[in-house]
Amino acid sequence: MFNVRVNGIKKSNFYLFAKRGMDVISSIFLLLFFSPIIIVISTAIKLDSKGPILADTPKRVGKNGKLFKMYKFRSMVENAHEILRENPKYSNLYDVYKRGSYKLKDDPRITRVGHFIRKHSLDEIPQALNILKGEMSLVGPRAYYPDELRDQQKKYPHTIDSVKIVLSVKPGVTGFWQVSGRSEINFDKRIEMDATYVKKRSLLYDLWIIIKTPWAMISGRGAL
Repeated sequence: MFNVRVNGIKKSNFYLFAKRGMDVISSIFLLLFFSPIIIVISTAIKLDSKGPILADTPKRVGKNGKLFKMYKFRSMVENAHEILRENPKYSNLYDVYKRGSYKLKDDPRITRVGHFIRKHSLDEIPQALNILKGEMSLVGPRAYYPDELRDQQKKYPHTIDSVKIVLSVKPGVTGFWQVSGRSEINFDKRIEMDATYVKKRSLLYDLWIIIKTPWAMISGRGAL
């Protein structure tokens, strides 16, 4: 559990009910629609490098600070997160990782298949399972790592109120900042955009983000 006092923005019961219904329907559709691609990606990952098909990553922070396991296709070498944090060989890279809002433009841990699926956000397809389980929504803020939130709030103390707003809702597979710049922006701007989404969210706003998402995936604009 990530200890935080959230600051919820009240929305109508109709919106919450309709959003959950849209989440369930869309997640089932995505799993069925992408089933051939899921088979191809799974095979490519196993042939390309040693390790599991799904990424073994640390838990993320969900609604009200509850931690959950996010499902993603593995795009890095096995034990990539432990290697970055614990291997002295990567100590300088870890410093760059933290200074760069927990993003690396040139990450040596990414596999050949990983470069492709990350560029086009195909590594995120398994998150449809998180949606079905009620841990995520199709549209919402980014799902942050606990240490990322702690470190970045120290670096950008003015973002504390925005974090409280963001953690009052479920994180999303896609969101406002992902279709408006994605990985090109730092934590302070990203969390502010996430908080703005939480304040403004509506069915029409969610649909607008969903419509823009396929182009962001195809173009790979701003993705790492």
